[in-house]
Amino acid sequence: MAGITVDPKKLLEAGAHFGHKTSRWHPAMRPYIHSKRGDNHIIDLTMTAEKLEVALNAIVDAVAGGGKVLLVSTKRQAVEPVAQMAEKTKMPYVTNRWLGGMLTNQKTIGERVKHLKKLEERMASGELAAKYSKLEVQRFQEEIDEMNELYGGIKEMPAKPAILFVVDILHDKNAVLEAAKLNIPVVGLVDTNGDPRTIKYPVPCNDDALKAIQLVCDYVTEAIEAGKTKQKTPKAEEKKGE
Repeated sequence: MAGITVDPKKLLEAGAHFGHKTSRWHPAMRPYIHSKRGDNHIIDLTMTAEKLEVALNAIVDAVAGGGKVLLVSTKRQAVEPVAQMAEKTKMPYVTNRWLGGMLTNQKTIGERVKHLKKLEERMASGELAAKYSKLEVQRFQEEIDEMNELYGGIKEMPAKPAILFVVDILHDKNAVLEAAKLNIPVVGLVDTNGDPRTIKYPVPCNDDALKAIQLVCDYVTEAIEAGKTKQKTPKAEEKKGE
């Protein structure tokens, strides 16, 4: 079956080709730079489309195998597109702040998530309202809200996601570093000032333009949904034999 096809014309319309100033470039991006326009580098969108297709098909395979994609961007202009993508796909996400150890210190992070879930259960069941004063219940709610800001997006994340999608590998370099320590592959946009060698699936692309970010997020959403349709389900015969 053919994989997801990326349209270079859509990338062009979204401004995905605009790189940073030539003075800020990373030499490892040389193969992905088409030309210069004034003081700025122009990204080769044929390379962008090619690399994005490879990355998208890796996401399809990861999800088809039952894995989760951790969607990451704490960069202001990318927070909303990533949050919307997480809501549509029901995948774990981080858009507020990357906490040190979010991947590499699962014991501590897992305990905090368990505490959050327990508080939410006690609040929903009415246990807290029955035991404590209104002021104390309000403080519990404030604690729940604060913890959801930090951990809400990863409450249902497995200990080790199958793959990460990161909008800006420099802005969220700690997420990239933690994934590398655990050998978790990363799909990420890499502008002309980044080093594509730091991740498995680099996508040369403007990582500042909202239209470009939104377009890539749309493609990633498509890949996740395609992966879900390929997931294996228990055979009817197996159910009958139970």
